[in-house]
Amino acid sequence: MFVFPGVPLLKSQDLVNWEYCTNVMKRMDFGPCYNLDGCNRYAHGQWAGSLKYHNGKFYVLFNTLNEGAFLCTASDPEGNWDIKRLGRGYHDCGLFFDDNEKIYVASGYGKIYMTELDTDFKAISKDSLVFTGDLRGGLEGTHIYRLNGFYYLYSTYGGADGFQAALRSKNIWGPYEEKVVIRETDINNVNFGIHQGALIQTQSGEWWTMLFIDIGPLGRFPSLQPVTWVDNWPVAGVNGKAVTTYKKPNVIKTYPIKSLPTSDEFNSKTLGLQWGWNHNPDSTKWSLIKKPGYLRLSTVKVVPDLLSALNTLTQKPFAKYDQTIPTTAVTKLEVGNMKDGDVSGLCVFQDPYAYICVKQTNGTKYIGMINNGVTIDSIAIKTSTVYLRTNLSNASKKASFEYSLDNKTFTELGNELIMRFSLTIFTGNKFCLFNYATKETGGFVDFDWFRVN
Repeated sequence: MFVFPGVPLLKSQDLVNWEYCTNVMKRMDFGPCYNLDGCNRYAHGQWAGSLKYHNGKFYVLFNTLNEGAFLCTASDPEGNWDIKRLGRGYHDCGLFFDDNEKIYVASGYGKIYMTELDTDFKAISKDSLVFTGDLRGGLEGTHIYRLNGFYYLYSTYGGADGFQAALRSKNIWGPYEEKVVIRETDINNVNFGIHQGALIQTQSGEWWTMLFIDIGPLGRFPSLQPVTWVDNWPVAGVNGKAVTTYKKPNVIKTYPIKSLPTSDEFNSKTLGLQWGWNHNPDSTKWSLIKKPGYLRLSTVKVVPDLLSALNTLTQKPFAKYDQTIPTTAVTKLEVGNMKDGDVSGLCVFQDPYAYICVKQTNGTKYIGMINNGVTIDSIAIKTSTVYLRTNLSNASKKASFEYSLDNKTFTELGNELIMRFSLTIFTGNKFCLFNYATKETGGFVDFDWFRVN
């Protein structure tokens, strides 16, 4: 959405163990809002995209609410991607290459439209209405497949109680008939509202679908479900229910268990792929080499608050299926080079947000806890090294904040953040490392490490 490098692409050999592959789009230079220059792109930017492989090339098509659709192409997905702005929008676009080399895109919300494209990906047909969602409002997230002699539109009726549907026709222009693929209505079931994703066939012939669930303030969690075909319709789950434990896909071979990275000692000359900047960063104001082994964040410009601050580094927290264990993040921060009015620290960011920080006022440094812009508590310190920690739980929806001067004894400060998954930001709550100026630029801080348990 508004995090860069953006359009993250992951890779897996077995649909269970995932690694970061690349970030397709390094930054968005299509207007001042991506630079937090008088405006922002919170809840805007990149929306649901479509990934395809055709004739030796990878394609990613995604839409933005303000700048329209973008087509990204690469022969090597871990290399450089060519970015083309299409000059128009396609809501929740699904790209499709037919057997006769014709190209189509399905898009729409509530009403699903089909558009034929030429080889330059310009529309050569009108947007033709092929189906109007009739089970309720909000049909979207459409992907196109050609299987079993049918064209399938794999779509979702979105929302926290969303569900997945399939449409099929012998003709890509319709008419289409409809069937529910999976619908979990038990609000106490972890799979409640499972929806929106894609169909996948493994090399052993098995079919699967990767969907997601809105399951708390950390955002949307992926859910892999088995698929069977009944009368040429895809049916997800087992006996009409989504599974929570199941045998992993048969991909002929066995691959090692992998975990996505979280902690960072900042010993590399490049940032790990788990990190993303809140809006476009100013590359001249952060460094991993000015003080090797540290992430240096210099203030970029004078701003009123964190929401307006550039070079805020963010990372998604993770939660296990058993959510009773909270996630803890702690960072070591060197603050000897701050200027009056500078604020630097560790945030849990969404709407609302809260953070624990060091702020310098009249030459004195204070550790403070700020909850949604309001200072809840602060204490003066005389050291230049501090340790800041947050503990958050997707189950309780709460985050607390602590500080230490020795990394042994931590003291809680302020109050708890009651986390939400708000559509004003739209991504789940994130960890943030930040340093911003409220009076003058020129100060900087050094983060020695960031560790997640």
